Amino acid sequence: MEWLFAPFEVSFVQRALWGGLLVSGICALAGTWVVVRGMAFLGEAMAHGLLPGVAIATLLGGNLVLGAALSAGAMAAGVTALGRNTRFAADTAIGLLFAGMLSVGVIIVSRSQSFAVDVTALLFGDVLAIREVDLVYLAVALGLSLVIAVLGHRAFVALAFDPRTAHTLGLRPRWAQAALLGLLTLAIVASFHVVGTLLVFGLLIAPPAAATYWSHRIPVIMALAVAFGGLATFVGLLVSWHAGTAAGATIAAIAVGLFFLSAAASRLRITLSARAIRLPVPNANALVLLAALSMVLVGCAAPGEPEPPAEVPHGYVEGAEEMDSAQSRLVVAGSDGELRVIDLITEEITEFDRMPGIVGLVGDDRFGFPVTADTTRVLDGGGWTVDHGDHVHYYRAAFRDIGEVPHGGAVAAHSDTAITALLGASRTLLFDRAELDSGVIAERGSVDGLAIPYAEHLVTVSAGRVEVRAREGGEITPLAGQCSAPSGTAVTRRGVVFGCADGALLVSADAGRFSAVEIPYPQPVPAAERATRFTHRAGATTLTAIAGERGIWVLDIAARSWHLIESGPVLAANTAGVGSAILGLTGDGVLHAYDPDTGAETARAQLLSGPITSDAAPVIEVDTNRAYVNDPAAKAIHEIDYRDDLRRARTFPLDITPDHMVETGR
Repeated sequence: MEWLFAPFEVSFVQRALWGGLLVSGICALAGTWVVVRGMAFLGEAMAHGLLPGVAIATLLGGNLVLGAALSAGAMAAGVTALGRNTRFAADTAIGLLFAGMLSVGVIIVSRSQSFAVDVTALLFGDVLAIREVDLVYLAVALGLSLVIAVLGHRAFVALAFDPRTAHTLGLRPRWAQAALLGLLTLAIVASFHVVGTLLVFGLLIAPPAAATYWSHRIPVIMALAVAFGGLATFVGLLVSWHAGTAAGATIAAIAVGLFFLSAAASRLRITLSARAIRLPVPNANALVLLAALSMVLVGCAAPGEPEPPAEVPHGYVEGAEEMDSAQSRLVVAGSDGELRVIDLITEEITEFDRMPGIVGLVGDDRFGFPVTADTTRVLDGGGWTVDHGDHVHYYRAAFRDIGEVPHGGAVAAHSDTAITALLGASRTLLFDRAELDSGVIAERGSVDGLAIPYAEHLVTVSAGRVEVRAREGGEITPLAGQCSAPSGTAVTRRGVVFGCADGALLVSADAGRFSAVEIPYPQPVPAAERATRFTHRAGATTLTAIAGERGIWVLDIAARSWHLIESGPVLAANTAGVGSAILGLTGDGVLHAYDPDTGAETARAQLLSGPITSDAAPVIEVDTNRAYVNDPAAKAIHEIDYRDDLRRARTFPLDITPDHMVETGR
């Protein structure tokens, strides 16, 4: 084993190893958030943006770290300032600064003869030249990074998964974004001396990206990223010593190689997971991986021991593949009975058998339910999301036509992990969710009135009475609230919402105890202007509803208040949530955006290409990034970037008239 340890008997290689391990820790703390938030382009731009500062410091004989810090700080400030400009997307600002800073650095290098020797180390690093004082600086940088990561963890999580929620929770998303940029700047400045300005991006991104294949918990991803970075440092120095290659570049290459190995192992694990036995410990995959890495580092894996089976991920269904983002699909139906599913990732369109007499289409997180007067069809959209609070699982499977049920006129569908409820005008039909996921329709009974699965119970409204029922039946708990003429339902993070004659009713659960709160209209409202159908982004706490001929109702669940946007008659409305524009589509085919507080119009776009009839009413579906509007006259679906002045991002042409539409997989 002399070949394994001999290089590390040399003092400068020992310092290089310690420096690489410290840098691995710093990059893991910052790089995890870069990967989770999809900030890779920003990370690359800031890494290359170091070049002017380092070049100037070298030219003036100053401190390289200080020059890199000033250059990275200028880059971060520029990104923040230009990112507030609403005329173009954030990546445009990043690209401009990236090109500008890199150009300035190259110009400085090209105009000075003194860079003939230093340019290679500047661009690709010189890990073998790390001094003891550099190790002290790196240790301080790691400690500072750890403090920022721990103190900002809660805000960073909220910022990564829902920036609007971060604001409502008082987490100051702007300060959190600034802290995250500071953490990224610190990691890049601390790492460039090891792998250079061009290769620092690999060490920042590759280990956390590889770690995401083994866990979905952010602290575990960080720990695994440290392990991957440490392994890349050890193996990279070993290969560099024996093969005579550049040490920094070899470390970066090994880190990227570990990513591809993890991707291949993950693919194999998912393929075999249907036959695997669940491990009896949490985060089993992470523990197995750490054990494997430890054996590689000491070079003494025990022979003959069988590999532990992989843990089946939360929410996994046999035949599904876990993905790194939401697998959104649009289920589209025509009044003539034609059915299509549009994959918003691949843009592929799948055709299903006709269903004559379609009068409506409802959906939940996974299934689309085309509705006739007598029956409801069950179409598996093949994409779904499992939210565990601090992390999310995304799954993808094949589209399926599961069958039909004798329940006509369904007006809504709501699901939890155990029950799927199809709500009709006077009766709700219940199905076993696990059986439905596996492709089998298994009824679990019915309930008079409206019933929504929530907090492991059923919340029902019938004849004005509000009750909470056990799923298995038997126990019924009446609630104090009243809801006359119930119409319209929604499920939010704060509870279940029912539309009532005098406003709305919010039913929430806290530690197993249910309560009902009435949210009355701000003034008496005639029947024609009541909210009878709520639309909103999945899980969001801001709801919209058409207010007859007057405009759009906005119901803020967090503030428990109504607000009327007097836009005049609209055919469809929706919103992405707190702080987002209220979207309304008028009869002339124009999509409008309104300020949620003042009701003032902030943008408009001519969207639909033909007249709108009552038989082909448009729909606005909204997710975290885009809105989708069906255009029956043009036989198309329009994808709208509602945060960029209602810019039309894509159009999906169809061979049918898309009279009805729902989005699944969110």
